[in-house]
Amino acid sequence: MNLEQLIKEKKGTIVDVRSYEEFQSAHAVDSINIPLQEITERMDELKKMNMPLLLCCASGNRSGMAERFLSQAGIECLNAGSWLDVNFIQSQNN
Repeated sequence: MNLEQLIKEKKGTIVDVRSYEEFQSAHAVDSINIPLQEITERMDELKKMNMPLLLCCASGNRSGMAERFLSQAGIECLNAGSWLDVNFIQSQNN
């Protein structure tokens, strides 16, 4: 299943790794905010979420760093890029 299908079919968990302030200003529907700098201390919480984790941020940069770290820790995840892209995919009709 590709990223677009995962988002459209609401599979996995959308995790926005932007700062709390960025997330509060706008975010994708049903996403959870775990800022990049909190990833390591919130690993237990992340492991309990529905997999795969679909990671997003402003540009795909921070979510890419989170993906590399979480993948190395054995957590199933994908870099979903910008939260705006996730939001756009969510808004499309199947």
